[in-house]
Amino acid sequence: MTSVPHNIVMAWSIIAAATAGVIIRPFRLLEAIWAVTGALALVLLGLLPWADALTGVRKGVDVYLFLTGMMLIAELARREGLFDYLAALAVQHARGSPRRLFLLVYLVGTLVTVLLSNDATAIVLTPAVYAATRAAGATPLPYLFVCAFIANAASFVLPISNPANLVVFGARLPHLGEWLRQFLLPSVASIVVTYVVLRLAQRRALNEEKIETDVAKPKLGREGKLTACGIAAICVVLLGASALDIQLGLPTFICGVATAVVVLIASRQSPWPVVKDISWSVLPLVAGLFVMVEALVQSGAIGHLSAMLHAAVAQSVPKTAWAVAIVTSLADNIANNLPIGLVAGSVAGSDQLPPQVVGSMLIGVDLGPNLSVTGSLATILWLVALRREGLHVSAWRFLGIGLLVMPPALLAALSLMNY
Repeated sequence: MTSVPHNIVMAWSIIAAATAGVIIRPFRLLEAIWAVTGALALVLLGLLPWADALTGVRKGVDVYLFLTGMMLIAELARREGLFDYLAALAVQHARGSPRRLFLLVYLVGTLVTVLLSNDATAIVLTPAVYAATRAAGATPLPYLFVCAFIANAASFVLPISNPANLVVFGARLPHLGEWLRQFLLPSVASIVVTYVVLRLAQRRALNEEKIETDVAKPKLGREGKLTACGIAAICVVLLGASALDIQLGLPTFICGVATAVVVLIASRQSPWPVVKDISWSVLPLVAGLFVMVEALVQSGAIGHLSAMLHAAVAQSVPKTAWAVAIVTSLADNIANNLPIGLVAGSVAGSDQLPPQVVGSMLIGVDLGPNLSVTGSLATILWLVALRREGLHVSAWRFLGIGLLVMPPALLAALSLMNY
């Protein structure tokens, strides 16, 4: 039995430690610090050449642009009260029924996830739902769980619904028609099954709820309406770009900047308050993860995984598709879905794989995080938003619900994949 070279063992150890730091956040340091430290350690110790590290960073350019545009438009929406308005509107339309409110919050969360990405649901909608439910005299947690679970359950309706979609497919992102043909029915299954199971899991809390019927609705000003128009424009542009097989990062960035310019000029605001409140640390976090995945590529790990996958495909495409979905969905909760998505994208890009296998891999990457709090960046951001409001959800409590919600949704989505 051949031994693994010392330098490869060192590289893998650094990557494992850095990934653990991203997930656990020792000393409460930002996730980006651990990812960047891991990337720098690989380079400084001579385990990854500078040129290869820069190649890894460059591979993420489309993702950086996409995230920047989305974070900019989400911050505008937050500042102008658009999501507070939508959440309050949902409370008013609930007409005193906690079950109807649960459904309405779920629908709003689905809409935000599909059109603005799952991170927007975690970052912006979560505090809006908290504020609205508190104003209605409701217990916030059942409705806040909606924000966490729909952020992942609806994250593969469109390519723009999750940055991980761009990571997995990269330059091979299917055009919109092909995407919908492959993922629309699985997405619907994921959304519906997640709702049914989550609703059953929260039935006792909802049955005991009493909520107000007369809740003040925030006024949506001109800038809020302009932001809503900007979001609608972004959706149209991104759907068009996807249909024309154009990478989504640059159109997202341009639309986000254009919307911000229009809103800020109309309101005569300085751009600084908007810019400083954006979570810019997400960008070096993603860059660091790209560098670490490049190290895996150079070490031969990606090639080994690709060879194993092709051997399995030669035996049975449907069985391989099911297997990779289950493996990636579980791996998400060990190492977070962003690095797993990067690895999956590298494996998928190393050679031609059947669309069913790559599609199932994507579903596992996107839906798997509904099992635990460590599964995705969106879920981690959701926890941060809860802590700001003085709420704490233990990993065990989330896992208890996740064990009920994720497996049936994953099985339903995979069952409707076009094999």
